[in-house]
Amino acid sequence: MVAPKDEHERTLAFAEVALRQIRSLRQEAVPRNYEIWYVYATGHNAPLNKIINETLARNGRLTESDLEQIYDTYLSHGRATDRIDKIGARVVSEIEDVMSLITDALGLTASFGDNLNGANQKLSLAKDRDQVKTVVERLVASTFEMQRANNALETRLSTSRLEINNLQHNLEAIRAESLTDPLTGLGNRKHFDRAVDDAVRYAAASRQPLALLMIDIDHFKSFNDTYGHLTGDQVLRLVGMALKQSINGRDIMARYGGEEFAVVLPDTSLQQAIAVAENIRQAVTSKELKKKSTGEILGRVTISVGVSALKADDDTDSLIERADACLYVAKRNGRNRVVCEADRDDHGHDRIQVA
Repeated sequence: MVAPKDEHERTLAFAEVALRQIRSLRQEAVPRNYEIWYVYATGHNAPLNKIINETLARNGRLTESDLEQIYDTYLSHGRATDRIDKIGARVVSEIEDVMSLITDALGLTASFGDNLNGANQKLSLAKDRDQVKTVVERLVASTFEMQRANNALETRLSTSRLEINNLQHNLEAIRAESLTDPLTGLGNRKHFDRAVDDAVRYAAASRQPLALLMIDIDHFKSFNDTYGHLTGDQVLRLVGMALKQSINGRDIMARYGGEEFAVVLPDTSLQQAIAVAENIRQAVTSKELKKKSTGEILGRVTISVGVSALKADDDTDSLIERADACLYVAKRNGRNRVVCEADRDDHGHDRIQVA
């Protein structure tokens, strides 16, 4: 057991690490950011630490969008867990109430059976009309009591069925919410991680093609720095909308992190994936960005896209790494273009052309 003094010192150390990270990365010292870095300092949330380390290694910083995505994906689900626990408690309570009612009904049924047997014996021994009438009246009263109990049970079961159906819908909504990026409405990183693993396993087992697009918004930082985070959010929503309009069927779209997006394309060859990527690039570029508060035209958003296709010896990580490598070749060679594995030679040298 940790002594109170030791626990005090330990938690203060975590707090100091959190504040030091906020200060060194020049982030706002708001509760959300503090919670992210405090949890990071504890090391208790390995996926959170992994995505932070990967993002810092890749970009050298965490943008406001990165922080929002990390919080929504790796911390706010704790609130969802609380909601799930409450719904679970309500389901258990509902079942207990129904089981109690059923137990009472079973007892009444047994009593009614005894009454029937007793009535049968009394009728066989009855010697006059009055005795028969008394037995029948008691039997009728017992029957009415049984009918009332059955009606009450039927009503309660019907109510419980509706209540449990509603709770089930709530659970499904919470699950969907925990896998959705609230800003763009696309899947979040957690959704992508699960979906791409499933897609790779299925494609490998069925020997069907699979392609992956990694997408990055060009010059996204300049939108945030020049026009503010609200405009940056508008840019993210614009790209998310373009993805929704360009992708359908079994294809999986997700906000990968910050200004990056990912698209998993089952049963899709490399050449088909290049065509999809180019459609997305053109759809984004065709949309004019307008500042909502003033109506000022801010220009057009462009994206860079890296494309990879599943190979026989691939796993999820290698598929993502190759798409990522192509993406950064696209950005290094002028942005606003699609680069695939065919645009790189066997030694990894760039052989770039705009798709």
